[in-house]
Amino acid sequence: MKKFVTELRGKTVMTNDGQILGMIENFVINTTTGELQHVLVIPAEEVETRLYRVDAQGRLILPFNDMKAVRDVVVMDVA
Repeated sequence: MKKFVTELRGKTVMTNDGQILGMIENFVINTTTGELQHVLVIPAEEVETRLYRVDAQGRLILPFNDMKAVRDVVVMDVA
C-alpha cells in the first residue's frame, strides 16, 4: 500500500497492545538515500516520555521500520 507523508501527518499512533502514544507531526529522512528513518510523534499526556528517545522539542523519535499498520490509526511495534 502506498501513502503520502501528508496523509500520515496528524494520525494517532498506538502500540500493538493499544496504548496511545500521540500524534504524528513529522518524519526524518536521510537526504542521501531518501530513506524514511524516524517518525516524530507529539506524545499524549499520559505517555511517560522518559521511556522513549525524544528530540529537543519533546517529540518521541520512533524508528520508521517499527510502523506496522496504517488505517484510522498508525500501529507501531515498540518494545
